Amino acid sequence: MKLSQFNFNMPEDAVALYPHVSERTITRSDGTKQTFTVTRREDARMMVLHRQSQTIDLYNKDVKGEPKEDDYIKFKDLVNYFDEGDVMVFNDTKVFPARLYGTKEKTDAKIEVFLLRELNEEMRLWDVLVEPARKIRIGNKLFFDDTGTMVAEVIDNTTSRGRTLRFLYDCPHDEFKRELYALGQAPLPHYIIDHAHAETVPAPTANDPKAVKTVMVPDRPYREEDMDDFQTVFAKNEGAVTAPATGLHFSREMMKMLEIKGITPAYITLHCGLGNFNQIEVEDLTKHKMESEKMIVNKEACDIVNKAKLEGRHICVVGTSVAKATETAVGTDKLLKEYEGWTNKFIFPPYEFALADSMMSNFYHPESTLMMSTCAFGGYDLVMKAYELAVKNGYKFGCFGDGMLILND
Repeated sequence: MKLSQFNFNMPEDAVALYPHVSERTITRSDGTKQTFTVTRREDARMMVLHRQSQTIDLYNKDVKGEPKEDDYIKFKDLVNYFDEGDVMVFNDTKVFPARLYGTKEKTDAKIEVFLLRELNEEMRLWDVLVEPARKIRIGNKLFFDDTGTMVAEVIDNTTSRGRTLRFLYDCPHDEFKRELYALGQAPLPHYIIDHAHAETVPAPTANDPKAVKTVMVPDRPYREEDMDDFQTVFAKNEGAVTAPATGLHFSREMMKMLEIKGITPAYITLHCGLGNFNQIEVEDLTKHKMESEKMIVNKEACDIVNKAKLEGRHICVVGTSVAKATETAVGTDKLLKEYEGWTNKFIFPPYEFALADSMMSNFYHPESTLMMSTCAFGGYDLVMKAYELAVKNGYKFGCFGDGMLILND
C-alpha cells in the first residue's frame, strides 16, 4: 500500500493532552455537595470493530439490542467482550524519565538531551539525542544541575541529532542512575509537549503603537504527575522511552475486574522507541525501514498464550507493540515461541496475523506506523471508517486518547 492512503484530516484539538478525567460528586455530612475531577484511565471511550460483519459499535446496547446513543462504550466495558479463559497479552516495559534539559559550557545555551539507552555502565556512556544539534560538538560539556555535579561530555556523533555522552559522575552505578533520573522528565511525545495555539498580542512600534503580532502559546505545561500518567500500572522491566499507549487505559481496578472475570494476563516486554514517531519519507511502504526495538518473550507468557490458543480461547493483543512482538515470536505452527533479541518488524496491510484474534489500539496520527499496524489487523476499509467516525464524534487521539477494540466476529 501507499503512504498517502493513510492520510486523513485530524483536527488540531483532537489530540488528548492529558489522561481521561471524570467528574465525581460527594455529599458532605452537612448536606452540601462538592464536585471534583479524578483521573480515570478506563473511562476513555472505546469503539468496537467487528471484522467479520464489518460493523462498528460506538454505544452500549439496551435489552433489545438497540444502541443507547447517550451511553458511549468505554474501556472499562472491555470485560463484556471476553470470557473466562481468554487471554490478554500486555507489554510490561517500563518508561524511564528520558528527557533532560542541560546547559552548554561557556555559552549557557539550553539543550534538550533525550536519553535513548545506556551503552556502558562502568564508563557511564549513553546514546542520546540532542536539540538543537547544531550547537553540540565532540568535546563539549553539558551541565544538568545548578551545583555542577551532573556533567556530561560529548565523545561521539552517531546521527545528525545523535550523540554519545559520557557522564562525569563518580559514584556507585545505582546512585548515579537515581540522581540522573531525578533530573529527568517523563518523555511525553512532542505532539503533546509542543501543542500550542495562536494568540494575538500587542507589539507596538514607534511607527505603529497599535501594532500586534501572533505568537504560539503552549497548551501543555509539564507536571510532576506526568511520570505516573505515562506509565502503565503493570510496568516492570525498564527500558522504554515512550509508553505502550493502549496499556495506559488499564487501571488497577480494571485489572482486578479482568481477574474476577477469569481473563488471564500474559506479559511480554518490548522497549518502545522513538522510531514509532519517525515520519515516513517514502510513498512505497515496502521501502520504509523501522528502527529496531529490544524485546523479550519468556516461557511463562508462551505457556499461558499457547494453552489458551490450543483450547480455542480468544487471544487479545493490547496495543501495536504487543502485536509487533508476538508476530515476531510466533512460529509456523501459529504458537508463541520464546524470544530475546531485537525486532524491526513493520506491519502494514495486507498482513495475515498468525497468533491473536482480537486487538486493542488507540487512535493514532495520520500516516503513522501505529495506525498502519491497526489497519493491518482490522482491515484497511473498516479501520479507516472507524477513524472517520472518530473525527466526526469527537474522539481523542494519541497516547492519552480514546481507542478501539477489534474483534473477529
